[in-house]
Amino acid sequence: MDLRDLRYFETIAELQHVGKAAEQLHRTQPALTGAIRRLEQEAGAPLFERSGRGIRLTAAGRVMLRWAQRVRFDVEDAQREVADIGRGLAGHVRIGIVPTAAQFLLPQAVRQLLQEAPDVTLNTTVALVDVLLPMLRGGELDLVIGTEGRAQAGFESQRLAEDCIVVAAHAGHEIFKAKPTLKDLTRYRWVLQSPGAPTRDWLDHTFDRKRLPRPVVQVESSMLLMLPALIAETGLLSFISRHHLDEKVLRLPLREVALKETTMLRRLVVTHRSNAYLSPAARRLMELLGTAARTAAG
Repeated sequence: MDLRDLRYFETIAELQHVGKAAEQLHRTQPALTGAIRRLEQEAGAPLFERSGRGIRLTAAGRVMLRWAQRVRFDVEDAQREVADIGRGLAGHVRIGIVPTAAQFLLPQAVRQLLQEAPDVTLNTTVALVDVLLPMLRGGELDLVIGTEGRAQAGFESQRLAEDCIVVAAHAGHEIFKAKPTLKDLTRYRWVLQSPGAPTRDWLDHTFDRKRLPRPVVQVESSMLLMLPALIAETGLLSFISRHHLDEKVLRLPLREVALKETTMLRRLVVTHRSNAYLSPAARRLMELLGTAARTAAG
């Protein structure tokens, strides 16, 4: 099978439309149709079927897509490994990372890596895990530093650190005048992520289990790194990593509202595709992230 045909096939499968794939690939529709016809002849089965105004993969097409991606990964990994021979700590590393780790783990690790290997280049994508893992699976990232979830086929993870998510407020907030309870938290307004974010859902369910009203959210933000400043400026409560409460780091007058019921323990891990090639620079970065995690915990 021709590697170019397989690449065209991947794009058509992703977009489920030959015309859109032609625009993205800067090829004519007949060229892409010819590529699919050749693959179907070699496979001995149709790879697509009509679906409304577009097309979708058949059962044979889904199998072909899995193998096409595997072939592409192998070719790309081979090119990168051969190019890295003799280069040592050099090359390009593509990282996906959740906001908390981006702020508290990555800078120290990258500083050390660049001291050891000044020619290394990095590309970082800061997002939540549900955005990053599909990018890793699709070969767009080499590493994902994120929160630990259920094991998924095709991925390997290495634990980095534990992280506590806690309720926080401005240090001068009236909630600290007496020892607060979970019910007391329902009297105040909050700044939180949107529903669907793991920490937001966990917090909502905590109140549900006690048959209490969920937090009254006055400000929703998808930008986690904004939350500490918003808490400090607005007097709203929030639910953030305990790392953000270190005034020496962020210089913000924040304080934890200490309650066992609202302390969420999560683990940070670094994940890569199973059997994928990792450059020496990527492997060294994994080691340095572990060192940074131990330093932050200590």
